[in-house]
Amino acid sequence: MTSTPQPPQGPAPTANAMRRALKRARDGVALDVAEAAVLLQARGADLEDLCASAARVRDAGLEAAGRPGVITYSKSVFIPLTRLCRDKCHYCTFATVPGKLRRAGEGMFMSPDEVLDIARRGAALGCKEALITLGDKPEDRWPEAREWLDAHGYDDTIAYVRAVSIRILEETGLLPHLNPGVMTWTDFQRLKPVSPSMGLMLETTAERLWSEPGGPHYGSPDKAPAVRLRHLEDAGRSSVPLTSGLLIGIGETYEERAESLFALRRVARAYHGIQELIMQNFRAKPDTAMRGMPDAELDELVATVAVARHIMGPSACLQAPPNLVAGEYARLIGAGIDDWGGVSPVTPDHVNPERPWPQIDELAERSAAAGFRLRERLAVYPEFVRRGEPWLDPRILPHVRALADPETGLANEHAEVKGLPWQEPEDVFVPSGRTELHRAIDTEGRTADRRDDFDEVYGDWEALREAAAPGMAPERIDADVRAALAQAADDPTRLADAEALALLHADGPALDALCRIADDLRRDVVGDDVTYIVTRNINFTNVCYTGCRFCAFAQRRTDADAYTLSLEQVADRAAQAWDVGAVEVCMQGGIHPDLPGTAYFDIARAVKERVPGMHVHAFSPMEIVNGASRTGLSVREWLTAAKEAGLDTIPGTAAEILDDEVRWVLTKGKLPAATWIEVVKTAHELGIRSSSTMMYGHVDQPRHWLGHFRRLVEIQRETGGFTEFVTLPFIHTNAPVYLAGISRPGPTMRDNRAVTAMARLLLHPHIPNIQTSWVKLGAEGAAEMLRSGANDLGGTLMEETISRMAGSSYGSYRSVRDLVAIAEAAGRGARPRTTLYGEVPAERVAVAAASDGHLPELLPVLED
Repeated sequence: MTSTPQPPQGPAPTANAMRRALKRARDGVALDVAEAAVLLQARGADLEDLCASAARVRDAGLEAAGRPGVITYSKSVFIPLTRLCRDKCHYCTFATVPGKLRRAGEGMFMSPDEVLDIARRGAALGCKEALITLGDKPEDRWPEAREWLDAHGYDDTIAYVRAVSIRILEETGLLPHLNPGVMTWTDFQRLKPVSPSMGLMLETTAERLWSEPGGPHYGSPDKAPAVRLRHLEDAGRSSVPLTSGLLIGIGETYEERAESLFALRRVARAYHGIQELIMQNFRAKPDTAMRGMPDAELDELVATVAVARHIMGPSACLQAPPNLVAGEYARLIGAGIDDWGGVSPVTPDHVNPERPWPQIDELAERSAAAGFRLRERLAVYPEFVRRGEPWLDPRILPHVRALADPETGLANEHAEVKGLPWQEPEDVFVPSGRTELHRAIDTEGRTADRRDDFDEVYGDWEALREAAAPGMAPERIDADVRAALAQAADDPTRLADAEALALLHADGPALDALCRIADDLRRDVVGDDVTYIVTRNINFTNVCYTGCRFCAFAQRRTDADAYTLSLEQVADRAAQAWDVGAVEVCMQGGIHPDLPGTAYFDIARAVKERVPGMHVHAFSPMEIVNGASRTGLSVREWLTAAKEAGLDTIPGTAAEILDDEVRWVLTKGKLPAATWIEVVKTAHELGIRSSSTMMYGHVDQPRHWLGHFRRLVEIQRETGGFTEFVTLPFIHTNAPVYLAGISRPGPTMRDNRAVTAMARLLLHPHIPNIQTSWVKLGAEGAAEMLRSGANDLGGTLMEETISRMAGSSYGSYRSVRDLVAIAEAAGRGARPRTTLYGEVPAERVAVAAASDGHLPELLPVLED
């Protein structure tokens, strides 16, 4: 028999240390880790004192939430979708092996019929939650799991979870609460439309319990603390209400337990997405490696609940499973819980099968004896029911509203639990809002410099400021700039990282020399002609709930500047552009919550049907992942369908900086760097080429720029799919991250010259076209970049809303003559190009020359 050794605990806290920590708790002073570790050891009268202050904190929170004296629970069924798991936790009896399932006459996964039978029985008894629990990624360990999924037509376990959740919603009306183990950011996008809430226990942040042989999580890849914390953060970034918590008594020290609580608090504060925390006590089970470990005592659990309440504060929801405390309900209520979790009148607790659920009537009586009324809630907590978007996807929202009390957000205990269609919102492409913004932005401007939910939608600004601090600190550069310049002139492909960093920091005469070297290389590679494209930007909606902190374009559907175009309006704008000589439309939009994943196909098709010869350059990698996740298709399948609908190339936007250290400060919910790379490479493999971009000058440093360039080169070597590299200086004026005092006010002219020159050198010979942005730099700035290594001016645009909403002062379009003049200011000629840098047909050149490549002064008004 093996067991985890008892943790090395230090000496018990002194009486003075305990008195001091208890006083700070009573006085409402913020605790630190050391004080929390002391309080976790409170016993006897000290524990009563601690619980009394914790209960006061809880009561203040319930009062503020409008439900004083209420303790909640969820009436649920427990669905163990599969008991196969790739992890090997030493205390777990839930996970099993294929042989045992076969001997018991069970499948590798529950069938849909088995799942629906449980869900229907629950619905008949008034249950409203389907708790779907399963092992982590069983197909990665067990061939039998992979064979089952393949035989039933599912790419992976997440695909089956999604499919069975839709059937539960449609056929029973229960709300799926999903616990599929550790997920990626993309997995959250796939499951968010089918579930109002999800869960993953953090359990502990004690690394040694995972990394050291004999530890309870040793050999379990999904129990690495960093992996689980990343999951919690990705849930917050995806605006998914998440349940988490600790498993106490598995070998952690008091300090490690305190550190775990503070880790949960950091995530909760940063993203405002932790809906509840479960404090669960370890119970040893037969036939496990930890069967000889002592159970966590009740005092341990009570103290942990009380300390958690002090650390998490009055607004947190704390739960302790009632079936694991041998009827000691009053002590847990006294310690500060406000929820009993899921309680099922139908199914056992499959994780703790030896511990039956209490009867709901008994739970109500015990709660009443402690002075609390028991009220039913839904799988998703009342706060998130009331918040609505972006926390609840429009596809799941009708199912939640059918079961919720509209005033409190709790369960409507009299609601009929019945299936409802799971479907896309209707009438997505009804024109609405400020559809003339593409014109009015230059004359009337935006209504306000920020959204009125500025303090909530982007997460916690103070936590963000702490996260941004390392990236804002410049680093010491010791490399010899002269030697680096010599290497750049001789062979830029052999620049070492230290040399490249030295050049990215260059200033004064060294910067001038760098730009001359880059300009000479530009001349050798692409010649002296400055290229441009006659194109029109069409931003079909600015409604978006992703929460990018650099973006001033995104609006809620109710904001004064919000708009959505109809398909006819999109096609009209493409036709207008064609009539004045355009060869391309560039179409991107916000991640509108009502937008079905197939809407992008409709947009591309609408343009091609109206203007067959128009090149459709559309949909950022973020939009592609959004479309794929909402349709249930893989990225490859979705891109294939988009290509068939008329998509020609994609913009390489949404890259920002391909370093998650920076990305998670800049954006709340945008795709991770690895996912951006996956989307772009997949597009290239399908023959869909793309641009590449970098937005810089915010919370980044030259080391991040270098890493970004290196990643682009790696992709280009593999796929050859990039048409160009586009420099995107950060426009700070109305950017939330700047208004919050976190970012820099955009890049300096030195930064712009250095980035342009180094793009030319570091991307050579793989990406020959370097584009500068007149929208962000103006005519003089763009001309300077043409002298620093750039060879392309981008497009006429005809309408440009994104940078103008951010505060750019350089207008929303440029005529052909304007672009030629910028080239001439740099001492060069100019010529038009296609998206793929080919020659423009003579007919298009003539039409563009006749109109000067811009729309008439008075555009036809597009009726709402």
